Amino acid sequence: MSVLLSIDWDAFSGTRELVFDAPIWGTRDLDHDRSGAWMDRARRRGGQHWDVLEADFPLYPGWEALRAYAGVPAFVTLSHADAWAWLERYPGLDVLNLDSHHDLGSRSGDPARLRPGNWAGLGLARGLIRTVTTLYPDWHAALPVAEGFDLDRTRGELVDLLPDALLDRVTLTRQARPGADLPDAARVTSLLLVQSPAWTNPAHDPAFLALAAELGAQVLVPPYPRMGRAEKSVRS
Repeated sequence: MSVLLSIDWDAFSGTRELVFDAPIWGTRDLDHDRSGAWMDRARRRGGQHWDVLEADFPLYPGWEALRAYAGVPAFVTLSHADAWAWLERYPGLDVLNLDSHHDLGSRSGDPARLRPGNWAGLGLARGLIRTVTTLYPDWHAALPVAEGFDLDRTRGELVDLLPDALLDRVTLTRQARPGADLPDAARVTSLLLVQSPAWTNPAHDPAFLALAAELGAQVLVPPYPRMGRAEKSVRS
């Protein structure tokens, strides 16, 4: 059975435990959150370069396994709010979303407005997605307050966000190890690679962009340019 593979870069560009300014715990997706908030984090750590963030916001292994999808129709974009254009190209398929967040709904904001936190739930509700499997990264097993740490707890939180008919079409699971539980390339109809700059360390942008190039990904919305101007601001 064919599947759409959605990859949020925050499944790899993550955080350690007990990092209290980590955006994984909850953030908006405004311009400041994508760049300025990361400058503030670097300054709090006394750094003059993005590298100062690495201890608290590492690039976890496993993303290298995505190179196996070279040749699969691939797209790269800024935010999961842009996923609609991708889903409309391939409607009615199963979606496997490797992500630090389920993106099935949120208790804040307009639930009918497409956002990074509800695109998958709206896709189910509007018939663009048949089923959603949220695949949390393996490192969530070490972060007790992460969504992917306690899957039963997280599923219980979805009861208030999705009607039973939609929740029955949702699976939550977690990688057993880095790079695990990904489908064979032959089963993947298309891949979407999402930068999510509000949640991902700017120091990891070069790896993200290199991966997109290796996959030959077409651009839906250009990724957020942070490296040059942001590092200059950190030093100022």
